[in-house]
Amino acid sequence: MTGVQEKTNDRFITDRQKVINKRILTEEIELHLNDALFNIRGYLAFDNEDLREQVYEEEKEIAVSLKKLENIAKTEEDQEMYKKIVLFDKYVFEDAFPKAVSYYETGNTDKVKAIANNGATSRINDFKKELTTYKKYIDAELTEIVTKLENANSQLQFYFFSYILLLLVMVYIIGRMMVFKIGRPLTDFAVAANVIAKGEDAEIQVEANRQDELGILSVAFSEMYKKVQEKEQDLMAQNEELIAQQDELHAQQSELEEALEKVRENEETLYRRNRLINGLSNSFNKQQLLNSIIKNMSELIGADRGIIMTTDEEAFAAFGISVKGAKQFRTFLYDGMYSRLVEQKSPFIIKRELDISEKGYHEEKGYVYDLYIPIFSSANSIAAIMMFSRFSDRFTEFQMDEFSALAKQIGLSLDTIKLFEETERAKELNQDILNNVQEGIQLVGINGETLQVNTNFCEMFAHNKNWHDFVGKGWEVWTKQIEGVMGDDYSLLAYIKESLHQQSNQEFTYQFRKNGKVIKVYAEDLYRDETVKVGTVFVYRDMTKEYEVDKMKSEFVSTVSHELRTPLASILGFTELLINRELKKERQQKYLSTIYAETNRLTLLINDFLDVQRMEAGKQTYEKKYLEVIPILKKIVDNQKVNALKHKITIKSEQNQAIILGDKLKIEQAFTNIIGNAIKYSPDGGTIQVSIYEEADSLNVSVKDEGLGIPEGEIAKLFNKFYRIDNSDRRKIGGTGLGLAIVQEIVNAHGGKITVQSKLGKGSSFILSFPKVAMGVQSSYNKEHTQGKISYRIAVIEDDYSLAELITQELKDFGFEVHYYKSGQEALKAINEYIPDAIVLDIMLEEDDINGWDIMKHLKQRKGIKDIPIVISTALDEKEKGYALGAMDYLVKPYRTSELSRTIMQTLLKMGKKGQVLIPHSEDNPFTEAE
Repeated sequence: MTGVQEKTNDRFITDRQKVINKRILTEEIELHLNDALFNIRGYLAFDNEDLREQVYEEEKEIAVSLKKLENIAKTEEDQEMYKKIVLFDKYVFEDAFPKAVSYYETGNTDKVKAIANNGATSRINDFKKELTTYKKYIDAELTEIVTKLENANSQLQFYFFSYILLLLVMVYIIGRMMVFKIGRPLTDFAVAANVIAKGEDAEIQVEANRQDELGILSVAFSEMYKKVQEKEQDLMAQNEELIAQQDELHAQQSELEEALEKVRENEETLYRRNRLINGLSNSFNKQQLLNSIIKNMSELIGADRGIIMTTDEEAFAAFGISVKGAKQFRTFLYDGMYSRLVEQKSPFIIKRELDISEKGYHEEKGYVYDLYIPIFSSANSIAAIMMFSRFSDRFTEFQMDEFSALAKQIGLSLDTIKLFEETERAKELNQDILNNVQEGIQLVGINGETLQVNTNFCEMFAHNKNWHDFVGKGWEVWTKQIEGVMGDDYSLLAYIKESLHQQSNQEFTYQFRKNGKVIKVYAEDLYRDETVKVGTVFVYRDMTKEYEVDKMKSEFVSTVSHELRTPLASILGFTELLINRELKKERQQKYLSTIYAETNRLTLLINDFLDVQRMEAGKQTYEKKYLEVIPILKKIVDNQKVNALKHKITIKSEQNQAIILGDKLKIEQAFTNIIGNAIKYSPDGGTIQVSIYEEADSLNVSVKDEGLGIPEGEIAKLFNKFYRIDNSDRRKIGGTGLGLAIVQEIVNAHGGKITVQSKLGKGSSFILSFPKVAMGVQSSYNKEHTQGKISYRIAVIEDDYSLAELITQELKDFGFEVHYYKSGQEALKAINEYIPDAIVLDIMLEEDDINGWDIMKHLKQRKGIKDIPIVISTALDEKEKGYALGAMDYLVKPYRTSELSRTIMQTLLKMGKKGQVLIPHSEDNPFTEAE
C-alpha cells in the first residue's frame, strides 16, 4: 500500500516539475524579450551602443530558452505556443530591429517611427497577451495535476478500506461456521469428556456415519481421550497464532492511519503552495504581493514569525512582528546578514537562545531557529530578503531546498512587478508629457470614443484637470460634457465629426460664445501599419491672446495713424504758410507756437512707444531717491491747468510730509498720465480731486473725476497695451491706449499697485498705492555731549533722504549737533539766523533753482560766515572747482561716512571756532592749515 502511494507521489512530483519548468522557461523568455524591447527603445532614444549589444545578448539567451522549451513542449498548446514564440522572435530580431537600426543609423527617424506605429507596438501587445494566456494555461495544468493526485489518493484510501472490510467479513464467516459445525459438537464432547473424567458413562451425540472430522472423532473418541494433552497444546498454538494475526491487523491499521495523516498534510501543503503561487500571479501591487508572500510562506513552512524586505526601495511586509521590530530589522540588516547572503547565495539558519520577550511565562531555557532566504532577480542580484523564525523545531535540509525553489518563483514575481511598475511609470510619463503640452490634445477612436486627452483639453472644455472624465467615454457622453461651454454654436462638433469620417487638412477656428475664448483646431488621422486607421488626433490651440493682439494692433494702426497724422498735418500746413507767405510777426509767432506744441505732442507719443518697447524688453531703468509727493503733484496740476479751463483741480492731503522711494521723472510721468486722463475723459468739465492719504503700509494717491466713467466689464482690460474702450464718445477724444499700461508698469516697478473704481456716467477714481517710507532724518541736539564738553553744530544740506539719514546718524554718533536741510533756500535762511561750525553740502540739489555752487558763493561773500568749513558731498566729480570756491574737502559719492566724521572732528578740534579751513592732502598727513 505504501509503495503504491509513493509511486503516485513520485509521478505527481515529476509531472509538476515539468509544468513548473515550462512556466519558468516561459517567464525567462518573456523577461529576455521585455529586456530586449526596452534596450531597443533605449538604443533608438539615446544612441547607446551598449544597449544595442545587450539586445543581441538577450537574443542569444532567448535562443537557449527556446531550445529547452522545444524539448519539453509535448501538448498541442505547448507546441503552438513554441511556434508563436519562434515567429515573434524572428520578427523582432530578424525583421523589425535590423530595419530600425538601419533606418536610425541613416538618420531616417520617420521610418523608425513608422515601424512602431505600423504594427510593431500592436504585435508586441498581442504577443504579451498570448504569453499571459499561455501562463494561465500552465497554471490550470498544474492545478489539474494536483486534482489528479487528490483523486488518486482518495481512490487508494477507498481500496484500502474495502480490503480491510472484506477481511473482517471473511473472519466473521469462518468463525460463525466454526461455531455451528464444530463448536456445538465439541461442547458435547467436552460434556462427555467431563463425564468420562468422573468415571461415568457418557453418550456421545454424534452421528456415527458422519464423514467429517467429528465422525472420525466419534469413532476414535476413546483414542482422543488419550491424546487430550497433545491436542490441547495444538489448540493453544492456534490461539496464539490468532492473537498474532490480530496484532498484525492493528499494526496495519496504524500504518494506514499514519499514511492518511501524511496524505492530509501533503494536501494541506499543496493547497498552501498553490495559494502562494496564485498570490504571486494575481496582483501587480507590490505591497499586496509582499503581504501575500509573507502570510502564505509563514503558513506553508510553519513559521511563527516572518518578514520580507526588498533591497531597492526597502518595501516590506511582516507577520507576527511589531512595527518597532520591523524597523530594527531594516536598520541592522546590512550590518552582517546581508553580506553573508551575498557571499553564500543560499538560505542559512541561525540557532539562538530565546529572548526574555519571547518566553512568555516560561522560565526554562529555550531556543529559536531563524531562517534567512535570499530572493534573486533575473540579473542574479539580491532583490529581496525573507526571514522566518520557529520556536518549536528546526528546518530540515529538504525544506531548505524547497524554500530555494519557492524563492526563485518569488523572484520572478518581483521581477514582473518591477517591469509592471516601470511600464506604469512610462505610461504616467507619457501622460505627463501630454499634460505639459501647451495645446489641448484629444485622441478620438474611429467609433467616436475618446482614447486619450491631456489636462489642457480638460481645462479648456470642463474647467478641471481630471482627464478620467473623458478617457473611455463614447461620443454621446463626452460631447454632452463639452456642450455646456459652447452655447448654441455646435460648429466645432460638426468639424470633429466630419474629420472622423474623412481626412481634413484644413484648420478650424472656433470662438466660445460664453467666455469669448478663441481656439484653432486641426486634425490628423492616426494609422497603424500605414493602412489601418485607429483614430484621429485633434489639437486645440488657445488663440485668444493672439486674436486680441491682432484686433488691438489693427485698432492701434488706425489710432496711431490718426494720432500722428493730426499733429503732422498741422506742422506741415503751418510750415508751408511760413515758407510761402510773408506773415506778420505776431502771426508767425502764433504759427511757430502751434508747430512747437504739435511737435511736443509728437514727442510724447514717440516717447510712449519707446517706453513700452523698453518695458517689454526689460531694459527700463529707474534711479530711485526719496521724493516728496506733494510738490510733484502741485507742479503737475499747475502745468495741467493750462489745458483744463473747464475743470477745477484740487489737492487734498492728510499728511504734512508724503514721501516715497522712486524715480522722479517716472513718478511725474505716471501722475501726469493719470491726471491728464481725468481731464481728457471729463469733456464737460467738473471737479478733479487729488487726494493723498496713508492706509496700512502704503501711501495712496487718488485721482477722482466726474467724467464719462468706465463700464464694469471693461475695467479688467484698461491696462492692456493699445486697448481703448469701444465707445463713440471716447473715440472722439483720441489716444493710443498706452498711457495706463505705462502707468501700471511704473507703479509695479516701485513696489506699488494701481486700482480703479468707476461708475458709468458718474466718473472714475484711480488709486496709486506706494510702499510707505518712514524717514528718520531730523535735526538733533544731543544734551549728553554738551555737558562739560564743546558742542559743535553741523549743517547738512542734502536732497537725498537715504544718504542724509546715513550722514546725520554718523555725525550724531560723533557727538555733533546736526541740523538737516533739504533745499538750498531753507538752508541759507537758517544759516543766517543760526551759524553752524561746519557744513556738509550736496552740489546737485533738485528741489529749487539754487544749487551747491550758488550756496558756496553766497556763503563766501558774507562776512562772519565765509570761514565756516565746508565739506562737499556729491556725485559730481569737479574737485578743482570745489577747492577753488573754498571747500575744506571734496568727497565723491560713494564714500565711507566715517571718513567725513573724522575729518570734521579733527578740523574743529584743531581750529576751535575760529573759522580755519583744512584741506586734506594725504593719508599720512591728512590736514594742512589754510588761511
